[in-house]
Amino acid sequence: MKHIFQKGTDPSLPTLVLLHGTGGTENDLLPLAQIIAPAASVLSVRGNVLENGMPRFFRRLAEGVFDEEDLLFRTKELNDFLDQAADEYGLDRRNMVAIGYSNGANIAGSLLFHHKDSLKGAVLHHPMVPRRGAELPDLTGTPVFIGAGRNDPICAPQETEELQHLLEGAGASVTVHWENRGHQLTGSEVQAAADWFSPYLVKQ
Repeated sequence: MKHIFQKGTDPSLPTLVLLHGTGGTENDLLPLAQIIAPAASVLSVRGNVLENGMPRFFRRLAEGVFDEEDLLFRTKELNDFLDQAADEYGLDRRNMVAIGYSNGANIAGSLLFHHKDSLKGAVLHHPMVPRRGAELPDLTGTPVFIGAGRNDPICAPQETEELQHLLEGAGASVTVHWENRGHQLTGSEVQAAADWFSPYLVKQ
């Protein structure tokens, strides 16, 4: 998968796996990594699917309707890529935290839903429920930050609450940060993720 790797100055920190939104690239979320954990290594990935020329991580049938078969295939593809990248760059595979926005948050959520121990934690900006009816792996103690907009036309508040419920039902420790905005990613939401990150995921 096309990607950028930047080696951090503190190898004890989790590697940040950056996952862009629809139409984005591996460059989009690099500024977030600098705000959330500037000393961490960064692995920023571009989705392998194109929708009208716009990169995505998996196909969809319509707005908010995922192609579940492709979602499962692409989630495994990403998980396998993280395995390979850990070997290539000498990273601790069990110490990776995803930071995703929109479509990238959805594939990060799908990793949590379908691949046990694929992520140490996740920052999900405006995610949807990746798949309903799935039996989630044991996520006991896995910290997850969800950033959501109360007026988000793509991801309604009920969607956020359902995702929180499903993750917590599998044992994850979920923090939801609400903004009185839409689907856009705001500076205050990113700062809330940075404030959340340190006590949950930085080794003491």
